[in-house]
Amino acid sequence: MGSWSLGRPVLLAAPCLLAAAPASAHHVMSGTAPSTVIEGFLSGLGHPVIGADHLALLLAVGVIVGVARLRIVLPALFVIAMTGGVAMHVRGIDLPVSEVIAATSVVLIGALMVRGRVVSGYAWATLFTVAGVFHGYAFGESILGAEPSPLGAYVAGLIVVQSMLTVGIALTACQFSVPELLPRLAGAAIGAVGFAALIGQLLPIQ
Repeated sequence: MGSWSLGRPVLLAAPCLLAAAPASAHHVMSGTAPSTVIEGFLSGLGHPVIGADHLALLLAVGVIVGVARLRIVLPALFVIAMTGGVAMHVRGIDLPVSEVIAATSVVLIGALMVRGRVVSGYAWATLFTVAGVFHGYAFGESILGAEPSPLGAYVAGLIVVQSMLTVGIALTACQFSVPELLPRLAGAAIGAVGFAALIGQLLPIQ
């Protein structure tokens, strides 16, 4: 019963994530850059949640770290890489097809979860770092042109919400004995969300 209590929210959230993936605008402030500290912080808190592929990745990181009993430093590594990706975008460093790579990372991580085979902590660390950079780069799009104060608040919001979600899910997951099937089902749902986002990038709806 305890293990189902972990898998149930992830699996029930999947259809909503899948439906939202192609349509998500990925902007909290109606497409405009935040102009105040409060707007910046709220935008940072909301951005990873309204983007279905971003949220799916956060769920994946938490589930993987918790179920595989990996070091809790891995979510921190992901968040640090994400922050670096935001900084790259703000500083004008070009990462071509960043949204495509970000969506592809969700598909790949979901596929690895479905396989159910042991993946080393170093391999997960590499995947989380790469995914973090490209997802962070995508986050940077909505803060371009903002003043330093709302920019800093935006990044703080990103760090807070992603740290809470990934670490919270990981700590919860490691408390239960999770049936092998549940992470695989979660991986299938997460991969499907990533695939929908990828198709939305490759074949944008006009």
